[in-house]
Amino acid sequence: MITHKRRKSSRMHGRKMGSHGRGARKKGKGSGHRGGFGMAGTGKRADQKKTLVLKLYGHEYFGKQGVTSKKTKRDKRDRINLYQIQSNPKIFGKKVGDKWEINLENHKILAEGEVREKMIIRAKEASESAIQKIRKIGGDIILVHPKKDDKIKK
Repeated sequence: MITHKRRKSSRMHGRKMGSHGRGARKKGKGSGHRGGFGMAGTGKRADQKKTLVLKLYGHEYFGKQGVTSKKTKRDKRDRINLYQIQSNPKIFGKKVGDKWEINLENHKILAEGEVREKMIIRAKEASESAIQKIRKIGGDIILVHPKKDDKIKK
């Protein structure tokens, strides 16, 4: 049988109970024996708060998590494969005649998958193999923001 123990503060109010069992009243005013507020005292060797930390923050709180240079930037470009476009082209564009006009101006087109329908794709970037696959079937990829190298080649 589980018994529910009331908090000490709820039991210790009344006459001469200003200390709540902490001795002098001044001892309970600040952080006292708790070791600060919130996550204070949860350093690397904070055994007294380890279970709390692991419950709230998970096992990745302690130890080393790897090094990332300030210069290292994560590549956040949007990418999409040809098979994703081919599987449901209605989402990305509309059919004009026998070709699909697809607008993916913020994406890079990658070549994984087969192309069965003619497409005219507007994209930020595209891999060489993706361009070849699209042109082979009779479509085209229009690069909206060509890279500096492409400008030099033309």
